[in-house]
Amino acid sequence: MSTPKMMRRALLRSVLVAGAVICVGVAATWGFIRSHNEVAAEAERERPIKAPLRVSMQNGAPVVRLDLETEQRNGIETTALMPSQHQEQLRAYGTVLDLARLTDLSNSYAAAKAQLQTAQAKIEASRADVDRSRTLYEKPGTIPLKQLQAAEATFGVDKAAVAAAESQVRTLTATANQEWGPVLGKSLVDGSAMVTGLIERHDFLVQVTLPPGESMSKLPETAVLQIGKTAQAIVTYVSPATRTDPKIQGVSYFYIASADSGVLPGMSVLAFLSSGDAVEGTLIPAASIVWLQGRAWIYRRTEPNTFTRIAISTDQSTPDGGYFVGGLPLDVQVVTRGAQSLLSEEFRAQLRVGEDQK
Repeated sequence: MSTPKMMRRALLRSVLVAGAVICVGVAATWGFIRSHNEVAAEAERERPIKAPLRVSMQNGAPVVRLDLETEQRNGIETTALMPSQHQEQLRAYGTVLDLARLTDLSNSYAAAKAQLQTAQAKIEASRADVDRSRTLYEKPGTIPLKQLQAAEATFGVDKAAVAAAESQVRTLTATANQEWGPVLGKSLVDGSAMVTGLIERHDFLVQVTLPPGESMSKLPETAVLQIGKTAQAIVTYVSPATRTDPKIQGVSYFYIASADSGVLPGMSVLAFLSSGDAVEGTLIPAASIVWLQGRAWIYRRTEPNTFTRIAISTDQSTPDGGYFVGGLPLDVQVVTRGAQSLLSEEFRAQLRVGEDQK
């Protein structure tokens, strides 16, 4: 039989076992919690530190903020641009013409001219033959009448040939004037350097058409062609054009561009003609301009180390690839070096935002 003493010993053993089990459970739980916390802390330490975004939007305009070190590393420089006087320019539209028709007409005229010269040479010989035959015929028994008549017939044929050749030359001269105007037409007839340079592709002919309803009281002797985004070429006035551009329906003029200007037949370009009226604005150099979505932009310093991107008009171009822009504040600080770096900074910010949203 169990005695009270034996029961107390059994109870004590149960208590000790239960206590040991509880201690082991507590220790295991503590170890798990501690291990989990250490893993979380390690993950937090290894997570990349995100630098604050440098790009934001203010009043609908992109704003880039850089610290001084980054600004200097990217070589960003600004210049205070002051307004100045500038001749107002009219924006027109140019088409580089295919001169196959002019070449054919020139060849036809040269052939007709040669044919006329040949006919004139023949009629001179036949005229002399007729005069000689008449003189001899007047002396009885010298030559028969038949020989005189043959000489006169030859002279008549040569005279008709001269008339036909002259008519062909007149027709081609009139055609040249009708199709190309009096200046180019006369150059074609005279064989002068203007048409020769066009035919030999030392120069190209550009038809410049004003916008519908626009006119100029005095046309400038030179104009500026905008070729692509930055390339430009100076062209020289020739004469009013003999036809308009059917797509534009404005007044047209002929200009000549040199072959090294970069234009080719079939190209469509913008043309800028000085009207002579002075306007006030700010000259934006080509180095300040970045292109995005088909528009020209510049960065202006609005605060220390803060740059705002703004769109500019491209209606008034300059020979060095820049633009003359109105409406900018007085003494505006424009980025003249490193503008492309600021645009790249905007692109990097957009990529970071896209990654954060994944």
